[in-house]
Amino acid sequence: MAKQPMLKFVQIERDMPQKRGAEVRKEDFDEIYAEFAAAKAEEQASRCSQCGVPYCQSHCPLHNNIPDWLRLTATGRLEEAYETSQATNTFPEICGRICPQDRLCEGNCVIEQSGHGTVTIGSVEKYITDTAWEKGWVKPVSPKAERAESVGIIGAGPGGLAAADMLRKAGIQVTVYDRSDRAGGLLMYGIPGFKLEKDVVERRNKLLADGGVKFELNCGVGEDISFADLRAKHDAVIIATGVYKSRDLAMPGSGAAGIEKAIDFLTVSNKKSFGDDVAEFTSGQMNAEGKRVVVIGGGDTAMDCVRTSIRQGATSVKCLYRRDRANMPGSQRETQNAEEEGVIFEWLSAPKGFTEADGKVSGVMVQKMRLGQPDASGRQAPEVIEGADYVEEADLVIKALGFEPEDLPTLWDQPELPVTRWGTIKAEFTTGATDMDGVYAVGDIVRGASLVVWAIKDGRDCADAIIEKFNAKAAVAAE
Repeated sequence: MAKQPMLKFVQIERDMPQKRGAEVRKEDFDEIYAEFAAAKAEEQASRCSQCGVPYCQSHCPLHNNIPDWLRLTATGRLEEAYETSQATNTFPEICGRICPQDRLCEGNCVIEQSGHGTVTIGSVEKYITDTAWEKGWVKPVSPKAERAESVGIIGAGPGGLAAADMLRKAGIQVTVYDRSDRAGGLLMYGIPGFKLEKDVVERRNKLLADGGVKFELNCGVGEDISFADLRAKHDAVIIATGVYKSRDLAMPGSGAAGIEKAIDFLTVSNKKSFGDDVAEFTSGQMNAEGKRVVVIGGGDTAMDCVRTSIRQGATSVKCLYRRDRANMPGSQRETQNAEEEGVIFEWLSAPKGFTEADGKVSGVMVQKMRLGQPDASGRQAPEVIEGADYVEEADLVIKALGFEPEDLPTLWDQPELPVTRWGTIKAEFTTGATDMDGVYAVGDIVRGASLVVWAIKDGRDCADAIIEKFNAKAAVAAE
């Protein structure tokens, strides 16, 4: 009788890849988790119970065939595991690193619900594709035939790049326009290297370029090229700009020097890691070294900021969040990593203003909160505790309050571009199609600030819809 390769969750305990010690890892921007060895990946994959109804798959936005590639990994069929993984996900090694698996696939693992500890899906996913790169299994796109249709994509983030990959596989001509000097969007400049080392993104960008995707970088739509010209140049246009306008705080002292936006702080840090000459870092404006840092916010961006500040050599790093730990929107795993590295969390604390000395911020005026009745979102609303205010001393304050869309109709001189009252673009969630003929939109510019994995899904779905439309037009023309 053949040996059962799966369902070993009773005999084998959950095990994550080795995590570097906090004192060591906070000295650099390298990823904190080691790679699984082949035997460990097979062992952990073998814990999967091969559910008849796999909740891990249904709770993944991409509906990745997780049980299938876990079984293939457990039985040593790694190239097939890679093929299965990349069939539904354009960037599996990136999702394996940065997806909040604790809220998605792993958080819905059936064996965890029965008390055995979830399968380490994200780590296995990362291992599969990293191995595929090492073995040379990852190849540039090579379409069976080239097509005449062309698509212009505005934004080189995960949504735009996912769409570009799918369109090139169909032989469609693709040009990606981005105002930055490197492709990748937030993958490149928003997410720190300790979560996603940049060579992982760069090799994907090179793969797309080798497959025929053209990149027009340092190209701002509305400045270097007009939206109208893009529409005239291409058969379809996909808007995948993301949302980059930072939410702000209008309160006393908010104009003092030393109060910075999270996206600016993270971008400068990432550019510095590339070896770029960054004036804002050299001047000390965006450098936490030797400073008392206070980060305001409780999402993943706030976690990126506090952990970056630690690595830059801050003397102290505190995070203010107006709700408690259980109600914070960020990953609990990231919060734990931050605490291990020396970050102090001040729960139920909200800013009410800033103190300053000689025009520079010197502290955050904090009001203590308690949780009251649930608000419209169902979460308990924070209420001020009167008389409990205090000042948190700070030399650098970073606002990580979330992001909003830029005013694209105005920036691009396109008043007819359909937007919601929040400024996001109105588009069909299934196709990305807007009311403007041949214009599509995907990712955060449609959803609002969301996850990379959702942007990938949107980009892939939009590409499928465009290919279907082009095929229909070609069929009509052939009649």
